[in-house]
Amino acid sequence: MLKKLSRVLALIFIPLIGSLLIRFLYYTNKKVYHSTESISEEPIIFACWHGELLMLPYLYSYYRKKPHAKVLISPHFDGKLISKTIEYFGLGTLAGSSDKSPAKVLIQAIKTLKEGYDIGITPDGPKGPRHEVADGIVVMAQKAKAKIVLVEIKPTKFWQFNSWDRFTVPKPFGTIHYYSTKEIDISELELEAARALIKEGLLKHEH
Repeated sequence: MLKKLSRVLALIFIPLIGSLLIRFLYYTNKKVYHSTESISEEPIIFACWHGELLMLPYLYSYYRKKPHAKVLISPHFDGKLISKTIEYFGLGTLAGSSDKSPAKVLIQAIKTLKEGYDIGITPDGPKGPRHEVADGIVVMAQKAKAKIVLVEIKPTKFWQFNSWDRFTVPKPFGTIHYYSTKEIDISELELEAARALIKEGLLKHEH
């Protein structure tokens, strides 16, 4: 009972505090966007490494003034916290675990893209290995005939957790560099070639 209550309270307060913290970190940093000024109105897959996802909502809002996206999130409790947090930025979520029911998650994501939503995904999530591209993003893009924008988020001052993904949190009063590619079309590529292209594109500005 106590554990259940603590989780309910956590789901109320942690996302609110988290969203305020993300805003504080964003507005106390300078921002430099190394990005094309506009992208297609067609549904797009936005991809970044799991360790860099904290400030992703702001890259998304750079392109889409009105949010219309869902982010793939683990169904576990920490995933629920992330899901509630990004709701404050107008983003929806697709709960699914690539290690437990990958086919179900993929079908759901492809359907979502075809309904006109953008998708946010971490190709090495939810559990790694770090900086390794899982097959899901490739299958999703090819089946839904969707293009991909690869995103890197590099703060000049940051804390880095000792977690599997080396999760990165910008410190205030630095500069956040947002790098994003033009839309990438992988429809004609074999699986391994597509994975290699995505990995290469997400490691161009590694610290």
